[in-house]
Amino acid sequence: MRVVVLTTSYPRSASDVAGGFVRDAVERLRAAGIEIEVVSPASFRHFGLAYGSGIVGNLRAAPWKLLLVPLFLASFCRAARRAAAGGGGGAPGSGVPADLVHAHWLVSVLPALWSGRPTVLQLWGTDVELARRVPWLARPLVRRARVVVCASQALAAAARDLGAREVRVIPSGIDLPPQPGPPEEPPHVLFVGRLSREKGILELLAAVAGGAGAADAAGAARVAIPLVVVGDGPLRAQIPGALGFIPNAELGPYYERAAVVCCPSLREGFGVACLEAMAHGRPVVAGAVGGLLDLVEDGVTGLLVPPGDAAALRAALERLLGDPELRARMGAAARERARERFSWDAATAGVVAAYGAAAPGR
Repeated sequence: MRVVVLTTSYPRSASDVAGGFVRDAVERLRAAGIEIEVVSPASFRHFGLAYGSGIVGNLRAAPWKLLLVPLFLASFCRAARRAAAGGGGGAPGSGVPADLVHAHWLVSVLPALWSGRPTVLQLWGTDVELARRVPWLARPLVRRARVVVCASQALAAAARDLGAREVRVIPSGIDLPPQPGPPEEPPHVLFVGRLSREKGILELLAAVAGGAGAADAAGAARVAIPLVVVGDGPLRAQIPGALGFIPNAELGPYYERAAVVCCPSLREGFGVACLEAMAHGRPVVAGAVGGLLDLVEDGVTGLLVPPGDAAALRAALERLLGDPELRARMGAAARERARERFSWDAATAGVVAAYGAAAPGR
């Protein structure tokens, strides 16, 4: 089977973090025998809309770039149609037409449909939020996809609300690293992700600093919770200690040194950082929202708190930091859950099955 993958975010080099989870899935599919050609802004002219802060972030930073969206889509459509016909998406093609097109994010479905091939649409979260604001525009596009793939039950429900004909929940996979050792002492909290409001980073900052110098209910002095922040984004200036983006291959030691990983998202389609923390045997404190509900079993592999509640976030972090035995027990359970439910073999098999449903007999 020959598949053209369309994506607005894909690594341009080994150190590029943009769309790394899409690249990982593509590599697994290739290993499973699927012939894949990737069409991304790295292979067509994107007029400065892609990469950096992402399409949405770039448009927010420079609203005048909305005028460039038609040019971006036209360029994307031409590259997609050329690749689907066997002519290559910016590079010499195989000459063999694609059996189907796999479109990552809703913006990619228009070029996918333009290609004239059966379409599998994969929704990730940000695109769903935008679709909810303009359902009259999104619904016709979602309905025309033969299969819609979502990484979580929350995204699947949103896809059905948008009129998806067939929805399949296929979580992203994870490689289980070697058994981690004990965390650093004194224990600290780790955040990994984009520094933007929807990731809850401002609430986390308020939680770790909240009440420092004051007394708790027992009369003991409260102190700021040690926090390490890995990531970049529009709020970077408000987090001077942030370490910036770090390539995924280099993240392992950060998870291993941490006692607790915090994913305080206000909305989350899946939660790659959460799953990575679980694979490294670290308990997670997470916002009870979206795909994080599929990952974290409250009280077993971590703690769930109401999204946006800095006080509840602090209480959960204090509970885990103050109880090494609880951390160890939850961390072990989290690693086992990652091993059992989120293997790359299962994820790849699920996508291959979705391909077969979208293009039967091909």
